[in-house]
Amino acid sequence: MIKFLDLKAINHDLRNELLVACARVIDSGWYIGGAELHRFEQEFAEYCGVKHCVGVANGLDALSLTLRAWKELGRLQDGDEVIVPANTYIASVLAITENGLVPVLVEPDPATYNLNVNNIEQAITPRTKVLLPVHLYGLLADMPALLSIAKKHGLLVLEDSAQSHGASHKGRKAGAWGDASGFSFYPGKNLGALGDAGAITTNDEELAQVLRALRNYGSHEKYQNLYRGVNSRLDELQAAVLSVKLKYLDAQVTQRREIVQTYLQGIKNTQIVLPLSAGTRVMAFEEHVWHLFVIRTAHREALQKHLQGLGVQTLIHYPIPIHKQKAYAEISELSLPITEAIHEEVLSLPLGPTLTLEEAQKVVSACNSFSIGSC
Repeated sequence: MIKFLDLKAINHDLRNELLVACARVIDSGWYIGGAELHRFEQEFAEYCGVKHCVGVANGLDALSLTLRAWKELGRLQDGDEVIVPANTYIASVLAITENGLVPVLVEPDPATYNLNVNNIEQAITPRTKVLLPVHLYGLLADMPALLSIAKKHGLLVLEDSAQSHGASHKGRKAGAWGDASGFSFYPGKNLGALGDAGAITTNDEELAQVLRALRNYGSHEKYQNLYRGVNSRLDELQAAVLSVKLKYLDAQVTQRREIVQTYLQGIKNTQIVLPLSAGTRVMAFEEHVWHLFVIRTAHREALQKHLQGLGVQTLIHYPIPIHKQKAYAEISELSLPITEAIHEEVLSLPLGPTLTLEEAQKVVSACNSFSIGSC
């Protein structure tokens, strides 16, 4: 079986370094808010090209706490609207509603699955205060165009970079475009911890100070609480693991791109729609980091069964759109035909830094051998 993603193999390649890092934390006797956290925050800020990185417990908290911090700073208030792609993972919207803000779901570009800049202007109202672009599947959104719209309308920009570590356009990385950016280091991400972990990047020193307090019970100094904060801290063990893995991120992205090139050049089945094959293509191939390789087909169930039978594991990201989830029943009547079609058709093929080109060719052959009635 060609695994969708072999985390065991990925971590095995770095096993000795990871064990040394973990032993260092264990032997230090300091497990929260110590040298490992500070080291990783500095390294990741430098990697992204920003002044500040604030480690938090997970990617959802990274987004949620940033919006919360803007409320504490008076830049947002209850009822303000946040424009977000309708086809994103639910975490992007949970962060909005958790803060008493209103998500405005906008249809994506079907070529990149990211915000379609042509749909944004018509979604802006006097209550719109934030653009929340998601670099979905590791494909960088059209940030120059989005920043132009944000500047025109005086909007804050919060990047959801949970799947885009290292993606860049003209040397400017994901996480360095917006007023702030939220990252996830969930184990399956391109830069993954050995558990839940996240971070916020920003050039805004005032925002960073508020975030550091909010993640630690609202405390800027022990037993003094400026805010009604939460416990959302990136612990020493995960920070040490991430420092090890960060050194290999770019090389692993290069390996991902080689696999993706094999898919893009080799899959010729007309029943399969490849990413970047239609719609508006702004960013160059090499600017994306390909967290996932997501195809579309009107025959998803049949294709998935066919691939499984040939020893190829696939996953669906994501089967149910946000406006059709029970959690958001109040917006279930929204008409979002592009989003709904995407969720009904998407299928993610195996992709990861330990996948071999030989395995990728087998995936290509399996895809090309598919036809209705072949499974």
